[in-house]
Formats: sequence, C-alpha cells, structure tokens
Amino acid sequence: MAKVPLDWKSRAPRPPAGTSTFAAQDVLPRLPVPDLDTTLAKLEHSLLPLAHSADELDAARRKIQSFGAQGGIGKTLHERLLARANDPGRVNWLEEFWDDAAYLTYRDTVVVNVSYYYGFEDHPSHLPQTPANRAASLTRSALLFRRALKQGHVEPDRVKEGPLCMDSWRWMFDCCRVPGLDGKDFSVTAAKEGETGDSGFIVVIRKGRFWKVDVSVQNRLLSTTELERQIQHIYDNTTHEFPPVGVLPTNNRDIWASDYALLSQSKHNQTILDTIESCAFVVCLDSENPETHVEFSKANWYGGVEGAEVGNRWFDKPVQFVIWDNGKAGMVGEHSVMDGTPTARMSGEVVAAVKSPGFDHGTDSVSLAIFPPQPLDWELSPALQTSIDRAKAAAHVLISSQSLTFLRTSYGKAQIKAFGFSPDSWTQMVIQLAYHRLVGGRQNRYGGTYEAATTRRFQHGRTEAIRVVTEESTRWCESMDPDVSISKEERRNLFAAACKVHGRDARDAGSGLGIDRHLFGLRKMIKEGETTPEIFADPLFVRSSTWVLSTSAIHDPHFQVYGWGEVVPHGFGVPYVTGFDDYLQFTLTSRKEMPNEQFSAELDRAAEDVRALFNDDSIHSKL
Repeated sequence: MAKVPLDWKSRAPRPPAGTSTFAAQDVLPRLPVPDLDTTLAKLEHSLLPLAHSADELDAARRKIQSFGAQGGIGKTLHERLLARANDPGRVNWLEEFWDDAAYLTYRDTVVVNVSYYYGFEDHPSHLPQTPANRAASLTRSALLFRRALKQGHVEPDRVKEGPLCMDSWRWMFDCCRVPGLDGKDFSVTAAKEGETGDSGFIVVIRKGRFWKVDVSVQNRLLSTTELERQIQHIYDNTTHEFPPVGVLPTNNRDIWASDYALLSQSKHNQTILDTIESCAFVVCLDSENPETHVEFSKANWYGGVEGAEVGNRWFDKPVQFVIWDNGKAGMVGEHSVMDGTPTARMSGEVVAAVKSPGFDHGTDSVSLAIFPPQPLDWELSPALQTSIDRAKAAAHVLISSQSLTFLRTSYGKAQIKAFGFSPDSWTQMVIQLAYHRLVGGRQNRYGGTYEAATTRRFQHGRTEAIRVVTEESTRWCESMDPDVSISKEERRNLFAAACKVHGRDARDAGSGLGIDRHLFGLRKMIKEGETTPEIFADPLFVRSSTWVLSTSAIHDPHFQVYGWGEVVPHGFGVPYVTGFDDYLQFTLTSRKEMPNEQFSAELDRAAEDVRALFNDDSIHSKL
C-alpha cells in the first residue's frame, strides 16, 4: 500500500473557472478564531447544568480561570492558533485537524459509527415498477447530475447570509476512501481536470458479486433504456451468492488496512480495487424487500434487519445507491471528506428529476456498440477467506448490538410556526424534555447534547457543535415536572427563554463562534513535551463534550427516512426532520441495552405536551 500522499486533499479537481459551482468560492471568508475570553465564558456557562455539585463546578471554574489568565498557557495556545489561522498558505485552520481527528484516524468500523443513509420516496407511478428500471433511472439521473457538476453548472448552496463553500463537492464522485496501514486513512480520486462527465463507469454489486458497467457509448451517456438492459443482465446472471468481499471495509480500520494489503497482493484484485475506487459511484442491488420505516432504515443503514446485505456494499465510497427487489431505493454516504448536506441535495435532486414527466431518459433504442457488464470476480486465498469470515462475524456482532425506532408526531412545522417559534429550537426542546423524563431528572449524570451547525459559510468549513443543554433548557424541563407548582404562563415563558438561548447559540456556532472547535484547536496547539492544561482532563469538562444525544436535522421532501448511529455507547443518535408541515420525524438509534422504545414514547409524549402548552389562541399574541 502506497504511503499517504501529503497533497491528497488537493487532487480532486474543481469545475472549470468561470462557471457557477465555484463562482463564490474564493471570496468566502476564512473560518474565524473566536475570542479566547468569550469562548471560556461560554464554556463556563455551558457547564452549569451539567455539574454534579457546587464543588465540581468550582473546580472546573478555577481551571478555566487558570487556563485563560494573562500569561497563562491558554493565551499562548491561542496566539499559536491565530498564527496558524493567519498563515497565507492555509485556507482553514481547522480543516486538517478535523479531517484527521474526526474521521481519517478514527479506527472503529465506519458502519453504524460514521456512515449515514437516506431512504427515497417510491418510484414514480408513470415508470415501470421494476427494480431494474428504478436502478437505471436513478443511475441516469445521478450521471446527469455528475455531468452538471463536472461542467460547473450546479449552483452553489446558499443560506440567507450568502453562498456556502462547495469544496467538499469535489469528492462526491469518482473517488474513494482508502485504509492506511499507518493508522490514518485518505481518499483517492480518478477525476481529471477538464472532464465533461460524458464518460466513465459505475460498479454494481448483486449478491456479493461486483460488476463494472460502462455508462457511455460513443461519447454520450447511456439512456435509461440502455442502463436498464445492462442492469437486468446483472440480475439475470447473478443467481447465487458470491463471497461477500464487500464486508471487509466494514471491519475495524486497522484490520481492514491489513486485509486491503493482503487483497491487493494479487494484481487481479488490485485491478478490481482500482475499478471500485475510481468508479463514479456504486449501485447496490439488494435482495431484501423492506416495507416499514424501521425495515427501510435498517436496510439502508447496514444491509437489512439482520445485516444480511452488509457485504453487498463498499462502505468506503462517498455515494452508494441501493435498490431493493421491491423497488425501494436509497443512498448510503461515507462521511470522511463530506458532510451530509451535499449528498442530501444531490440525492434529492436526483430523485426529483426522475419524478418529473420531462426527465431526460435519453434514447429509447439500444446501441449495438455497448459492451455487456464485466464481472469482477476476486481471487480469494484461504487467508482472505478467513478475513471475510472474521469481518462477517464482527459485522454481525455490531449489527446485533443496535436498536432503531422511528416516530412521526401528530403535528409539524406549520403549527410550530403558528405558535411563533423556530421549528428547530422547538424540536430540540422536545428532545430535551423527553430525555429529562427518560433519565428521571437532570441529565448531568451522563453528558451533553450535540446539534450539528454548518460552518460552510467559510472556506472549507464543515461543522461546529451547538451545545443544546443550557441552564434555560434545564429550568424549563424541570418546570414541566408534574409535582412542580408553576403556572402555564410561567412554563411558556421558560420555554421561550430556552428557545431564545438555543437560537443565539445556533447562530454563534454557524458563524464560527462556537465553543468546541476552538477548544479542539487550542488543544492541538500543545507542543510535544508540554503539559496538557488541567481543564482538558477535568471531569465536568469531559462530561460536557460527551454527546449522549447526538442530533442533526436534514430535510428533503423526497426522503422517507434518514439516519445514522449513536456516538457513545450509553447514548442515542437522534436524526430528526422539521421540514414537513404535518409532522416532526425522529429516528432513534442506540445500543440494544439502551431504552430506545421508551425514549421514542417519551418523544411522542413530550411533543404533545409542548403543543398543549401553547394550544390556546388567546396567548399567541404574547409570544
């Protein structure tokens, strides 16, 4: 295995200069370094509701004060971080640190822990209701989107403050994560400067068998009819299960790196690896037939209720489309070089395009010049078969440890806005109340709540943490306890105060002025041989960044389900959706020993109780 190239991150090309996609890229501001005193003040305030005792809080305060004192180590680390941020040769002071620490040096399996999924709405009724047509239509649509991206015609993402950074979009197609033998992964790309997107190939997996499918003929993309013919060939010629080599990337990253080296000892296998890593994207044709939202989620997340199709994937690819035998479809994403918002937009536009009666399916005829799909059958030694068996066993243990529930409430965005609140802040308070009731009081025994905020308003920005647990949110949750003697009006006021603080903290995080990435950067400025400041080992500080609730919201009207896993063993993943007028949607993920179904029931009850708190027309004008 080759040594990690120092310049790997720059190797994926941009769209052509002068086109839309990167038009605003170079004028985006740099990610700021927040003021140290402000960050430490915010940190201290965030610790208040999580302290076990006054003594524990006082101890943390003393360490914060010592860290931030004039002439203290905090000031020195901050000056070093400012120097890094002001380096003219560096676009973003956080980028390399975050890529490595959050993803590329993470050695646990990416399945459950890192990868995420979207489950699409049903295939349009005006199209043939077969899995081959579903796969062909999505493939054609994704190829057209890929072409538009390569030619620079994809408009930049925007928020009301302006355009967002599109740099990570370079890693959406024609690339792959590769395991590193030195404890650090990286990504490779086959994309070339000046490509028009009218050529290339995909890899299709069926029953563990890999196939290479060229997606163009005579310098034009294949039509839906032509792609359907190719995909049907794969269905017809894959009648039994093949050794699930695709399960190898689901293992611990160091084990996978070792297996990758073993796999690539064969020149034939190395050619297959090169084909997978350089293909535009992967299409997985699964044999299961998920029906319920829970089945659909599990089929997307890790290959079915029992993980039967976990080997029918290549989890290191940034984009994998999955099509089941009943025609359902979704996407699985790899997280290391790209967060979920770019792939959500891409997937939503791909599905929406197919739904349109005017979608460009291409010619109805089939060119005689098209070569049939090429099977990619591995050379498997006894040692590799042992590796596959080991990976299958590890995947089974992992998948068997997981629990997932799905909930839609009886109301959504429309009613929340009618009450005068931000749907996101409202939903975060619902989550806080539900968890407060689940654990029987203050959650300070366990840790904090993470909500992802995008920092893509800045060059090469990714995310910042919104610390949702505040004194204001905790006071409101406690006011909702049945034995608390307090008026409905006071509870409303406490709720409004908690939402206001949440909104402020969310805006700060999105403006690059959060707490956690700054503290992370300061810690990375400690030089070898220097003593780590006491605050970073303080029990209360550690608890405050232990995300027992990891939350994030993505919305696309063409998705039925979406989700990802918990980030600590005693916690929950809480992907949620606030974009529908008629319901809020939650997916709860956790280990099986956690009270997953009980938490789901508490979410439903909390949502109803918050609505009841404001379900009085006479008070609307006071909010």
